[in-house]
Amino acid sequence: MTRTLSTVCAIAALFSSINVLAAEFALYPTGPAEDAAFIRFVNASTVALDVIAQDGQPPMRLETAQPVSLFFPVQSSSPVKGTLVSGAQKLVMDLKIEPGEFATVIAVPDGTGIKQVAVREQPDDFNGLKASLAFFNVDASCAEASLRPAGRSADLFKSVPIDSLQRRSINPVSLSVQLVCANANVGPALDLGELKAGERYSVLLVPSIGGSRLLNATDTLSH
Repeated sequence: MTRTLSTVCAIAALFSSINVLAAEFALYPTGPAEDAAFIRFVNASTVALDVIAQDGQPPMRLETAQPVSLFFPVQSSSPVKGTLVSGAQKLVMDLKIEPGEFATVIAVPDGTGIKQVAVREQPDDFNGLKASLAFFNVDASCAEASLRPAGRSADLFKSVPIDSLQRRSINPVSLSVQLVCANANVGPALDLGELKAGERYSVLLVPSIGGSRLLNATDTLSH
């Protein structure tokens, strides 16, 4: 994802304790450093989302066509503060992230505006010979939210509770996935492409005016 210098500066201000040597942290190879934590943002709304560090700072903008940010490393000893702006709506963010934790902050449609949902993960299943896939559920309208390979009947993830995730290791293959709500297929299959060994991926179930939908992203650390 290409960002201007001003946007990078804004992200640094947002994370008051950001480690300027972010390149020293590998996202998953051997586990994060004990005092480090990570955060990313997802725009599940129908308009652009701005993540603002403080008044006067240029925002990080997440367009609807590219709605998932990279993971940014932060020091777990300090809260992450900022503002999420969607149209005329502003949401204050004040989030404490535990050491070794990966937090995904999702701007979810809520009536005529948005609400923010934070889903947290403590990774512990790294396998360099496998791909790792997570399924996030932040859509209360999908009963017994499950995910299965397209055209198959066996579930990859079954009945994932709202505002939570499940993760598993899978063989590095080309994969399309089908959303299943209450044991019925919902929407078209989502093509994840070729999953690579040693990489981590996320599929996110989010609500929309048109019904439940899926987003996908590679879990990548900002350097």
